[in-house]
Order: sequence, then C-alpha cells, then structure tokens
Amino acid sequence: MRNRRVMKRVTMGHGAGGEMMQELIHSHIIPFLPQVNGEVPLQSFDDSAVVDGIVFTTDGHTVKPLFFPGGDIGSLSVCGTVNDISVMGGQPLAISCSMILEEGLEIEVLEKVAKSIGDTSRLCGVPVVTGDTKVMESGKIERMVISTSGIGRRSPFLDHDLKIASSYRKVDSRWMTDDNLREGDMLIVTGTVGDHGIALLSFREGYGFESQVQSDIAPMNHLVERILQVGGAVCMKDPTRGGLANAVNEWASKSKVGIEVEESAIPISDPVHNACELLGLDPLTIGNEGKMIVGVVPEMAEEVLKAIRHDRYGKDAAIIGRATSKVKGVVLRTEVGGKRILEPPVGDPVPRIC
Repeated sequence: MRNRRVMKRVTMGHGAGGEMMQELIHSHIIPFLPQVNGEVPLQSFDDSAVVDGIVFTTDGHTVKPLFFPGGDIGSLSVCGTVNDISVMGGQPLAISCSMILEEGLEIEVLEKVAKSIGDTSRLCGVPVVTGDTKVMESGKIERMVISTSGIGRRSPFLDHDLKIASSYRKVDSRWMTDDNLREGDMLIVTGTVGDHGIALLSFREGYGFESQVQSDIAPMNHLVERILQVGGAVCMKDPTRGGLANAVNEWASKSKVGIEVEESAIPISDPVHNACELLGLDPLTIGNEGKMIVGVVPEMAEEVLKAIRHDRYGKDAAIIGRATSKVKGVVLRTEVGGKRILEPPVGDPVPRIC
C-alpha cells in the first residue's frame, strides 16, 4: 500500500514570533528569496533592513479585536512600523498603508480606524504618504487586515551615540543591530512588560483585567532620539511578539554572548503580574507595543537610564541585566536567589495581538 504524503500546514503558532515562526521563515520562505547585500540585509533578521542608506521595514497587522483598551489596529500599525525603524537608529520619514477590508465592514468602523491612523501619525511626526485598499468576500478575513511599510534615514544623533560608545570599547556595527552586544554591556528596559498582550487578551476573553491594564502602544522615535543624544547605546529592540524573553534570546544568539537577567529588576505592573499568575502565563513572553530594550556600554548605563526616565514613555525604566561570558544563552536570576534558563517561547501564548 502506497504511503500517503502528509501535507504540512501553517498553524497559528507559526505567526507568534517564537521558535515555530523562526523555523517557518528560515526553512520555508528565506531559501526561495534572493540574497541581497546591504548594510543590514534580510538575512540579519533585524527589525529593519538598511539598503543604500535607506532604513526600510514592513509589517502586517491582524489584531483581534480591532479596538481594545489603550489602542486599536490603526494606532498599532503606525507605532509598530515607526518603532521598527527607530530601534535601528533610524529617523522614520514616511509610512505606506495597505488595507484589506472584509465585505460588509461598517463604514463607521473604517473611519474610526482611519482617524486613529491619522492621529497617531501626527503624534509620531511621520505621515502616511501612499497606500492601497482592497475588499475581500465576507468570511475570507476577519473584518480588516492592515499592512504598513516605512522608510527612514540615519538618525542625525546616531554617529554621536556610537562615538561615545566607541570611546569605551570597539563597536562593530554602524547601526543598532542585534549582533552588537558585547561582554559587560548593560540591558535597560524602558518600562513595564506584558501590558499590551494582557490588556488585549483580557478584553477579548472577558477576564476583567482590562479595567486595570491598558495596552502600552506608543511611538518610540522621540525616546530613541533622547537616548542617542546621550550616547553609549549599541543595540535596541522592541519586544513585540514573543516578548522580552524572545528579544534577549535573539541578542544572545546573534551577538554570541551570554546574558544574565535579574528577575526582581524587571518592571511588571501588579495587575499584569496577577493576571499572568491566574492564567498560567509568563509575562516575559507576552508581547509589548510601546517598550524597548536597550543595550548600553556599562560606563553610560546610568546616564542613559536617567534620560529614559525623563521621557513620558520611560518613567518605569530599569536596568535589568548584563551581557557576560560566564553564562550561555540567557539566564534568569530568580527572586528567590536561584537561576534558570530563560528560553525563547515556542509560540505566543496570546495570539492575534499585533
């Protein structure tokens, strides 16, 4: 009897930002694409590419529901794209916006999302300059999908920042890339983690935490400028899908250096902590949309932290760890004094949040 070939299929876990998504991209997408050289090419898997001095990124948004405490699919799409350019050390200039609408979508809903896109782009100072609109039959998508792309140029403060960092140790990259962390560098998180994912999950499922937890959606471009003006940062990342755990594991892997994180230093709000305990979730794997982690040479860590805390989006910032050759991968020093490996998530425990 002939063996039937089992057809592999895409699952929700493949879009969650963890190891399953990485395997999907590396094994089933990248091998079919041409390898194009650039300052920061596709194969570096950073938050944006840099080609001929142009910082370029793109993102798709399938959030459910479209509106949630602290934000909506419109503000999410703009901030997500602006932040991906900013954390590379880029200055975002313009956004494109493509909307795929489900037949039957209420015009009032479309206008509400469009207004949110406009308001958020004005807040960022980054206009939407081009776009596209398509409509699909009812039942083919869930109300609305938005894809945004953004372009930027090198921040006028990036050279100053890297000059400061280079005065303390050799800096190999001209951008804030994931592979630029080195022994002794300090890790700063700009605020509480897990807010976005928990706010959206709670609102979606009716758990009740949404009255206490708001999504942290926010543009990071002005905060990045503040950091670069102080100087000493060597890498930045916004811990979206897969959360803080996935982001620091990417740094450890790409920079080929261990990372030790102090659990007690990580800012987590009480409502998020309580929700995660009740639901059996790890807040370090929950997605964020208005936070960054910043790698800084140790000599400038306190100065950078001070600058972040003076920003409206950085008042809860904290130094949470350092890069070290004494460990492999990412090790979490627990609040009770032990140690455990902080693994990247296989998938996202809270799907459809971005």
